[in-house]
Amino acid sequence: MQGTTRREFLKAAGLAAGSIAGLSMGAGCAGLGRTRSRTHKRPNIIFIMTDDHASHAMSCYGSKINQTPNLDRIARGGMRFENAFCTNSICAPCRAVILTGKYSHINGVKDNRQKFDGSQQTFPKLLQQAGYETAMIGKWHLKTDPTGFDYWNVLPGQGAYYNPVMIEMGQRKNFTGYVTDIITDHSLTWLKERTGEKPFCLMYHHKAPHRRWEPGPDHLTMYDDTTIPEPDTLFDDYAGRGRAAKEQNMSLEKTMNLNDLKLTPMKRLTPEQKAKWDAAYGPKNEAFMRADLQGKDLIRWKYQRYLKDYLRCVASVDDNVGRLLDYLDESGLAQDTVVVYTSDQGFYLGDHGWFDKRFMYEESLRMPLLVRYPREVRPGSVSDEIALNLDFGETFLDYAGVPVPADMQGRSLRSVLRGRTPKDWRTSMYYHYYEYPGAHSVKRHYGVRTKRYKLIHFYHDINEWELYDLKKDPQELRSVYDDPKYARVVAKLKAELAHLRAQYSDTTGPSA
Repeated sequence: MQGTTRREFLKAAGLAAGSIAGLSMGAGCAGLGRTRSRTHKRPNIIFIMTDDHASHAMSCYGSKINQTPNLDRIARGGMRFENAFCTNSICAPCRAVILTGKYSHINGVKDNRQKFDGSQQTFPKLLQQAGYETAMIGKWHLKTDPTGFDYWNVLPGQGAYYNPVMIEMGQRKNFTGYVTDIITDHSLTWLKERTGEKPFCLMYHHKAPHRRWEPGPDHLTMYDDTTIPEPDTLFDDYAGRGRAAKEQNMSLEKTMNLNDLKLTPMKRLTPEQKAKWDAAYGPKNEAFMRADLQGKDLIRWKYQRYLKDYLRCVASVDDNVGRLLDYLDESGLAQDTVVVYTSDQGFYLGDHGWFDKRFMYEESLRMPLLVRYPREVRPGSVSDEIALNLDFGETFLDYAGVPVPADMQGRSLRSVLRGRTPKDWRTSMYYHYYEYPGAHSVKRHYGVRTKRYKLIHFYHDINEWELYDLKKDPQELRSVYDDPKYARVVAKLKAELAHLRAQYSDTTGPSA
């Protein structure tokens, strides 16, 4: 891009790709994007993904701790999935699964330490080859440059909340402001500067609300006069589970540090930003230093500080998603655009005394998933079918009219979104987590979940099984694996687990 303005680059890329689409697909297909009012055109796709946003911190999922009015707009205008799950609850692997439609052991990214092989097949590449204009803006976190995109502008690694560096088409650039606002600014600019000749796919990915949960300048004092309700399991003693739950290192009590709690000086701030930050956090921190908190009182204080900062970050995401939805309405694009909102996985919001994710337990396994497409999806609809992040790429290809390659392992959700679930839709899902030894000391494990039961096998330096009856024990407080009453359930689930491991060609870890 040296010597070329961003507008010139986008225009040139759009025109060139439009010419290629005309040659490969015929003039009729190439011209679909020109007439926005045609109902048979291939839809645009906007894939919104946050990092670590638990569904129980969204009002459309019944949150008791916050409101998300703009995310609720997507739910009201489309479908909310009640049983959407990730296949490996950690950042980079989730992203690799979405891009490839393949499990971690196939796509090569089992944990956050491995690099993504950008030469492999991905759904953005297939859309691009089919005449879509593609862009990736925001958090990437895959250690190699994005491929398959006409335009990309991503954070290096985890990125910074304030005044971030971003890598635009290979060039590192410094930006002043708050990262959630900046990612939205770039996304809106890209949408507005498109040539309009082709359908598009925009991957609009936020850093928030990832750790350290640094709120934006507009939300620094939000919830100051509020006490956030505590989860029932804040003081869980893990008595009903095995070693894995007891030996983790992700507790509010022992793991959450001074940086997380904003008890250390902030860096990377402009003088104006620092003044606002100090005005918001100085009095709070002084009050804490004067208090004599110990035991459960200290955990309760940590919980309040953590949750308020987390929810402040979510509020900024919600505001910015609202900006994007407003643009779609104002530009006339809303009717012809598939809008998806999700997170790379779930997160513990003090549940079981934890933060972070990784476990196959519900709070980190479950993802929010909202899909709006006015031409096909009934407003306000809800599905309890099992959906996976493994399915996203296949769904986008289906909407684009692109054949789904046989080596992709998920299924298109389009029929489910239409309210016509296939009779052979999955009744169980497979999960596998690998990053141990590693951050937060969560043991390696794999497992199977049906709508009622969950069977987990922890392995590596441990060999323990856990079974949960989610109907009777939705908080997963007591494993019934050794209960004779569940012997038949265990046998059936082990058989299903072996079947799924064979279906997905997973020979990693011990056999089921």
